Amino acid sequence: MGKVVKNLGMYLLLVIAVVSMVNSYLTPEEVQKPYDEISYSQFFKELDAGNVKILQIRNNTTPGESTSAIIQGELADGKRFLTYGLDASWLADKAAAKGVTVTVEAPQRTVWWASLLTSLFPTLLLIGVWVYFMNNMQPGGANRMMTFGRSKAKLFLDNKPKIKFDAVAGCDEAKEELQEVIEFLKDPEKFKKLGAKVPKGVLLVGPPGTGKTLLAKATAGEADVPFFSTSGSEFVEMLVGVGAARVRDLFSQAKKYQPCIIFIDELDAVGRHRGAGLGGGHDEREQTLNQILVELDGFDDNGSTILIAATNRPDILDPALLRPGRFDRHIVVDKPDVKGREEVLNVHMKDKEFDSDVDVKILARRTPGLVGADLANLINEGALLAARKDHEKITMEDLEEGIERVMAGPERKSRLINDHEKKIIAYHETGHAIVAKILPGADPVHKISIIPRGHAALGYTLQLPEEDRFLMSKTELMNRIAILLSGRVSEEIVFNDVTSGAASDLDRATEIARQMVTQLGMSETLGLVKLGKKREEIFLGRDISEDRNYSEEIAYVIDKEVKAVIDECYERAKEILTEHRDLLDKIAGVLLEREVLDSEEFNNLVDENRKGQELPENRIDKVPNLSKDFLA
Repeated sequence: MGKVVKNLGMYLLLVIAVVSMVNSYLTPEEVQKPYDEISYSQFFKELDAGNVKILQIRNNTTPGESTSAIIQGELADGKRFLTYGLDASWLADKAAAKGVTVTVEAPQRTVWWASLLTSLFPTLLLIGVWVYFMNNMQPGGANRMMTFGRSKAKLFLDNKPKIKFDAVAGCDEAKEELQEVIEFLKDPEKFKKLGAKVPKGVLLVGPPGTGKTLLAKATAGEADVPFFSTSGSEFVEMLVGVGAARVRDLFSQAKKYQPCIIFIDELDAVGRHRGAGLGGGHDEREQTLNQILVELDGFDDNGSTILIAATNRPDILDPALLRPGRFDRHIVVDKPDVKGREEVLNVHMKDKEFDSDVDVKILARRTPGLVGADLANLINEGALLAARKDHEKITMEDLEEGIERVMAGPERKSRLINDHEKKIIAYHETGHAIVAKILPGADPVHKISIIPRGHAALGYTLQLPEEDRFLMSKTELMNRIAILLSGRVSEEIVFNDVTSGAASDLDRATEIARQMVTQLGMSETLGLVKLGKKREEIFLGRDISEDRNYSEEIAYVIDKEVKAVIDECYERAKEILTEHRDLLDKIAGVLLEREVLDSEEFNNLVDENRKGQELPENRIDKVPNLSKDFLA
């Protein structure tokens, strides 16, 4: 950057010097001031009257050889005057005959090209500055301004990816699908002899962070072929036609390096459904998409170029992209199951020091729903925490804390919460935990905390399933709603009042109940009917509205059914917490004292109560600075 600034300063100094020289040599001198300008006829009257004392005549010759004169002088009374005339060659003799002191300057011939240069210089200067910035301030060096249409894809030849499939875990099915592509790139004759055609395009589909880009690199590493890597956003620029030109250039380069792989990340940036834009008009993105479609069709059948693309929004892609002959094969790279998570964790745990208490199987069971990127972040968070605590090795405790940081955010111990609010939070979270423990089939309680985390959570109850689930029964959904509502129920039972702390719980509970009624056919009154259809605008995001394919009468019934589900679950949670009020008080007291309860501590308290053993005195009384009027 310093070198660029230095060069820019030198250019500015050079421009100033050139401008000064042009002004000095090519521009007529400025007329001295002050002079009183008079008319040419008035000048002759003064001359005839003998009032002119000093006269200076300056002649100029224009490119057309016509002569003009600047006439200035001084009158007898000392007044200085200025006037203009045409050919003044005869004027000197006439003035001299009247005794005037006359000075005549030789004609100054104005060169036509100099005049033209003077008029065009500002424009040329601006063009030069623009060329300088295009050549030096952007990557690519000289002639950068002429390379807009060239592809920005990075070509990996000798430095092609060294990643192999053993570095990609949790997606065995996807690797099996891609193995066919690798074999074709290694030995295309094997397929051509049998008349088999390998897919021209492979589309990797899956949520963010599942490893789609890594899988494409590993495919290139396994095949050991040149690898072009780019993203959909790099095709589209402000200038019209640049995207299509870059597509043509990319496929043209690929033909020179066959067999090879072209990888386009985030294909939805240019592959969105055509004609769905608002406002109409020419769309540069659509022109780019059209060119991609043409290039896919124009692939040489005998060529060995494979196009791999990745997206997490397959629902908005243009159907022309997805038809056979273009992206023939769609490979789903989904969230890993418990076995896949274990494999991913093992990959990211290589080259790191772990304590003997670290159990990968337990970590995999405790991280449902996390993708590869989340698991990598989990291991990294554990390593950072271990370093912060000066541990020689990463412990299970560090990784457990890493899980909570990834799933709920970092602790915010600096947030000051008064005793009354802390008590409300403790009862709220304890209500969740007790109902989750008692209802059959609910996910086990892993941890209860009243330490604020993230940007909004004042406390949380963490439930972790024992195994991956893909189906939910009506009973399980009702139990989940009851668990969500149990925090609000606990507040009502203990404090005879409610707070805003259950806002998120109510939102999620209502969403589940509405889905049960309108989407899952779990309402006896409405029956097996799917009501309402989400409408998506491609360029405005998902689900901006809902198409109501039902009448106002059905809408009224839907609202009644949703409320009935919520009320039934609320009463179920209230019944459980009222029956176990003593357990609610005691666990809330322990939670207030310790701030965090793990699964073992929570289960021990529940088991002691079930066995009829006498628990310690209500620990809420032992909380310091807690006045008696707060006690239930």
